[in-house]
Amino acid sequence: MPPDAAQEVVVEIAATPAQCFEVLLDFERYPEWSSAVTGARIVERDAHGVGRIVEFHIDAKVKTIRYVLEYAYKKSSQLTWTSIDGDVQSIAGAYRLRKLGTNRTEAACRQEIELGFWLPGPLRKLAERTALKQSVTELKEEVERRLAAAAPPPAGRRGRKG
Repeated sequence: MPPDAAQEVVVEIAATPAQCFEVLLDFERYPEWSSAVTGARIVERDAHGVGRIVEFHIDAKVKTIRYVLEYAYKKSSQLTWTSIDGDVQSIAGAYRLRKLGTNRTEAACRQEIELGFWLPGPLRKLAERTALKQSVTELKEEVERRLAAAAPPPAGRRGRKG
């Protein structure tokens, strides 16, 4: 794979690394918040019950693309993946989570994709970059949405009677 095939996107998320990691490992719920993912199924779990091999179906506008990723992780700091089957020749990537402060995390996602079919270089790079940025942005939105939904109501609004 050419060295320039890798794409990277970095965002800041208003959450702890552990909270971000929890959403990353919740593979079966990806179709609920990732606009490109139409299906996700855990094929195999590790000894801790975490998805190790996961099959995805992605809406690529022209057709649905299927691929299977094998995951490895360092709890709350890194999630890596490589493709082991599917319609794409190869996919390799990683999320690295770094604590920036109280409830602030830097999430860096780097991914390399070899489609296995010809697409003009500039068009391929644009499509890959756009898809990766959208994916990372949607992760940020989902983590922050889940935290907001789980937060208790402000003190002045609890059990208040009119």
